[in-house]
Amino acid sequence: MTAFQPRRPLRALFVHQNFPGQYAHLAPILAERAGVQVWGMGEKPGYSAPGVRYIHYGTPKGAGDQTHRYIRSLEAAVRRGQVIANRLVQMRDEEGFRPDVIVCHPGWGDGLFLKDVFPQAKTLYYWEFYYNAFGQDLGFDTTQQVTLDDAARVRALNATQLISLQSADWGVSPTRWQWSRYPGWARRRITILHEGVDTQRCAPRDGAVFRTPEGREFRRGDPVISYVGRNLEPYRGFPSFMKALAIMQKERRDLQAIVVGGDEVSYGRKPEGAATWREKVLGELEGQLDLSRIHFTGRVGHDDLHHLFRVTRAHVYLTYPFVLSWSMLESMACGAVVVGSATPPVQEVIEDGVNGLLVPFFAPEAIAASVLKVFDDPKGHAHLAEAGRRSVVERYDLRTVCLPRQLELVERLAAGLEPVAETAP
Repeated sequence: MTAFQPRRPLRALFVHQNFPGQYAHLAPILAERAGVQVWGMGEKPGYSAPGVRYIHYGTPKGAGDQTHRYIRSLEAAVRRGQVIANRLVQMRDEEGFRPDVIVCHPGWGDGLFLKDVFPQAKTLYYWEFYYNAFGQDLGFDTTQQVTLDDAARVRALNATQLISLQSADWGVSPTRWQWSRYPGWARRRITILHEGVDTQRCAPRDGAVFRTPEGREFRRGDPVISYVGRNLEPYRGFPSFMKALAIMQKERRDLQAIVVGGDEVSYGRKPEGAATWREKVLGELEGQLDLSRIHFTGRVGHDDLHHLFRVTRAHVYLTYPFVLSWSMLESMACGAVVVGSATPPVQEVIEDGVNGLLVPFFAPEAIAASVLKVFDDPKGHAHLAEAGRRSVVERYDLRTVCLPRQLELVERLAAGLEPVAETAP
């Protein structure tokens, strides 16, 4: 990675509800540069990195009980934005703090009033997902009708982003598809730029071992397949995977499945008639699964996750048309053969039969058939793993691709220069 040399002393402020979030690499790297001062700001205490001065702003109050449900997220965002703005005003007036560049994820309201406190600062915002009632996650499951109430609620969800879009100097979106979801007038000031994958850390390793919470150990060559989600829920294809697993278990008596994820709901609706989606799906498939060969681990540490990707014969990644998970790219970087859903933005990364396999999201039989092909012939599919890692290194590598471009964006904004706009697909 080429050295970043700021044209003048630079003060950069990073703001993220769950700091460091997408800035886990960029903020510390920027802080290493001569003449650069870096502050980080987030809700939770405890963050520490060399050169980054961290401020936590506490947990703001949420929306009131009488708030219309369409705008509860907006009210919560305004409350958060106000807490952050007040804290920064205090720093400005008492300490003389004035950043040159503010890098922010505005999804929770963190970016609403930053320009009002520091009108001269250049702002670079992270645009992750623009909600639409049609053509992406809402209505993807055709068994659920999209009502006017749904469409209106989703339209109102964009209010926080729209206010922040108006005040942002520039933005980044991690994939072309996520970029394409934003209105045309907004896309003209958004660069397609992923936060990057550390392909040195996420790499194949001989002798890798994955241990389940019960102490069961799995190594490369063992009859293992994997599934990972932050939580086990429909948005990430958990029901489709489990239905496919029921088919696979009948076909292969030695197959072991490692399922990573929590039991909360990150996206979409809560299940009806059950406390969790895992409980609901297992209830629907009662008698069809051999639970002794399914290892539910809950959430695991990052290093453990990488070990899983190194030992699995096939990794299943399914998603609604939605935000692309870091786990898919990291699994490819670790040398796993990925069987992914034929949905955007997965299709932006995986080409079927070239660097992975694509399957219909709602087709358990097709998912099972593709996974079993890889399961039965790991050597015959090794080229997919090699090509998958190569794709991530070439397009998303942290040090050689993404960080240099991120640093260039910060430098250009600090110098008062406008980045180059993206062209349409």
